Amino acid sequence: MPELPDVTVYVERLAPRVVGQPLRRVRLANPFVLRSVVPPLADAHGKTVTGVRRIGKRIALALEDELFLVIHLMIAGRLRWREVDAKLPGKLSHAAFDFPTGTLLLTEAGTKKRASLRLVQGEPALRELDPGGLEVLEADLNQFKAALTSEGHTLKRALTDPHLFSGIGNSYSDEILHRARLSPVKQTRFLSDPEIERLYEATRLVLTEWTDRLRAEVGDGFPETVTAFRDGMAVHGRYRQPCPVCGAPVQRIVYAENEVNYCAGCQTDGRLLADRALSRLLKEDWPRNLDELAARAK
Repeated sequence: MPELPDVTVYVERLAPRVVGQPLRRVRLANPFVLRSVVPPLADAHGKTVTGVRRIGKRIALALEDELFLVIHLMIAGRLRWREVDAKLPGKLSHAAFDFPTGTLLLTEAGTKKRASLRLVQGEPALRELDPGGLEVLEADLNQFKAALTSEGHTLKRALTDPHLFSGIGNSYSDEILHRARLSPVKQTRFLSDPEIERLYEATRLVLTEWTDRLRAEVGDGFPETVTAFRDGMAVHGRYRQPCPVCGAPVQRIVYAENEVNYCAGCQTDGRLLADRALSRLLKEDWPRNLDELAARAK
């Protein structure tokens, strides 16, 4: 799922292409992507774009008359910038937004179509789509601590809860926790003040560094390779590969459609976290630490 760094770059590269331009029309290839009825989508046609902003993991195009087109990419949704009146590309297409400067395509891979488009009117209606999570890059340590400890969760769940923190998902939460040297399953209520400060700094550094890195990769172009797995990540998507800090093999816990990637050497004092399925299956054969894991590999 595109997260804060990815969505930020989408917004930054989209703004100079569409702000001040009229939205000539919206073409729907998949009518089910539209999740709103009032106001009708046709009300957006001909309206000039006045701004582009990020709302959590959503992208909002502000139009005249306080109209907002809100795009939620979910897991597999992506945006493509193409020539004027570009064709909708086959089965992946959801919608095309036509401007005098080019066409913005909304596509989604996979069979589960979850990406969505809404047209709402007025700031209050737009705020209803905002989960309300804290913008960490705009918050101080006390605000971060208050959000983190407001509910009792594991750190992984807390960081990825959009009602607690804005724009952080599966990928960057793994990177943040590795940078902070904290276990993904540690409970928020058991964190010490130094650990909270370490997590705060790690969150800001990881999000800032990756946003800057993606900006540099895209340059003046438009993002074409938005992915959850990137070269240069420390642990996310690097199962069994050596940790760039300590060299221990990166571990993984898979659950539902998400996963936790972590380094036992850096984050859990060498302990392997139990996998809900595999550890129950293996029972006593499940390795409890890195030493046992290494012994089984011989």
